[in-house]
Amino acid sequence: MSERKGPLSHLRILDLGRIMAAPWCTQLLADMGAEVIKVERPGAGDDTRAWGPPFLKGSDGANTTEAGYYLSVNRGKQSITVALDKPEGQQIVRELAADCDIVLENFKVGALARYGLDYESLKKINPRLIYCSVTGFGQTGPRKDQAAYDFLIQAMGGLMSITGERDDKPGGGPQKVGVPIVDLMTGMYTTVALLAAVARRDHSGEGEYIDIGMLDVQAAMLSNQAMNYLVSGNTPKRRGNAHPNIQPQDVYACADGDVILAVGNDGQFGKLCKVLGRPELATDERYALNVNRARNVEALTAELRGEFRARRRDELVAELDKAGVPCGPINNIAEVFKEPQLLHRGMLMNLPHPLGGEVPQVGCPIKFRNNPIVYGAPPPLLGQQSEAVLEGLGYTRERIDALRAGGVI
Repeated sequence: MSERKGPLSHLRILDLGRIMAAPWCTQLLADMGAEVIKVERPGAGDDTRAWGPPFLKGSDGANTTEAGYYLSVNRGKQSITVALDKPEGQQIVRELAADCDIVLENFKVGALARYGLDYESLKKINPRLIYCSVTGFGQTGPRKDQAAYDFLIQAMGGLMSITGERDDKPGGGPQKVGVPIVDLMTGMYTTVALLAAVARRDHSGEGEYIDIGMLDVQAAMLSNQAMNYLVSGNTPKRRGNAHPNIQPQDVYACADGDVILAVGNDGQFGKLCKVLGRPELATDERYALNVNRARNVEALTAELRGEFRARRRDELVAELDKAGVPCGPINNIAEVFKEPQLLHRGMLMNLPHPLGGEVPQVGCPIKFRNNPIVYGAPPPLLGQQSEAVLEGLGYTRERIDALRAGGVI
């Protein structure tokens, strides 16, 4: 790997995670300059390597074995294959952990303790180590031993109860979010926790153990909906695209396509009414204040739908943009990556790939002015850096060959 740059270039991370939540965290840390060594199973690797189609196409146009799912969360890392169930593999992990700032894992509760790779074991050889465990339900409690995936947690954590069209409308019923949002937010909370632990260690010299449970994350993500329930006792329901507290915020059909309207305050509502040629709505006591618009949302929505249906989408969006009213089209994914704003911000890029010539990547949304992100490497091939990492530990060529012959790497 080339010399690392970025605000976290002083950190070295041993990544024992797989699937989405933990790799999302370590990809973000790698984007910010941290050295990330990803440990994978010999022969198979991270489960997401096989989660296709689609797969990256090679330079000859044929599919490779690199699935899009894997490619979305493993940029900037080094891959080393290690059999954790073999004593020699466990020793490799110990040697790596001795010189790492962070160990991140998402095995079942107690699994790594059987191999002497848990926090209590590793902190004996590295007292400054920050060790984080990510699981579905956390390290304690009646469900701690149960496996979990994003879909299950979206259901158990209440997200699907407030996502989707109303039950009394066509297509009504619970829906999951279209991306593994709990995995992604778990990765984000994990990143925050790790950086907080690093900041504390820099002050105190003491390492840390962090326990992250996906169900806990989902409960925290309920945010305003949770508080709506806790202060009122009323269980939030699915509302389709309508906001539970702020109106008008919904999808509206124009003559030639749909738009979303996201009015956030009374001033914006007044501007909306002026653009629509209905200034009287802004002074109507049913709608003048947001609290009353929320209470009379059905009548307000009917008024607005009639106005929107009579207008062409692009013309109306342009007028509302000029007036300062948040409004926009509903883009599909292809349209997102043609959006001039995102292209200007560098959110779509390509990195050289040993099999595919180039691999497209979605950029990091964090923009540092004084120490900008420099993307170092594409998602690695399985075990691509095994020899280099082991040589860095002082292993000879003969020893590396013996480990490979024995199925350790």
